[in-house]
Amino acid sequence: MQNFFETLEVFDNQFPDRNYTIEIRCPEFTSVCPKTGQPDFGTLVFTYVPDRKCIELKSLKMYLQRFRNEGIFYEHVTNFIFGDFVRAVQPRSATLEAVFTPRGGISSRIVVSTDK
Repeated sequence: MQNFFETLEVFDNQFPDRNYTIEIRCPEFTSVCPKTGQPDFGTLVFTYVPDRKCIELKSLKMYLQRFRNEGIFYEHVTNFIFGDFVRAVQPRSATLEAVFTPRGGISSRIVVSTDK
């Protein structure tokens, strides 16, 4: 697995004394099934309460696009992305929900979260 972390950029939160929620919906996430080599499609929803930093959206888009050719299971990619996101933003709390389109009549939803 390559290191994509350096792609993520952040900017200063202008309201660090407030608790407010940011939700980012990414409906076109793509990776590759490591067993079949077929593309996997999903929607990622980041929900977080920022502390001192916020994620810069273009960098998040570029980061997610790097997974297009990566063979990785749903559970692994969700936790991998979440780990990089939390490391970059250091939010007060965060959740990543990954909902993948059905394959063979089975769909998957992976949710990972943390509180500071």
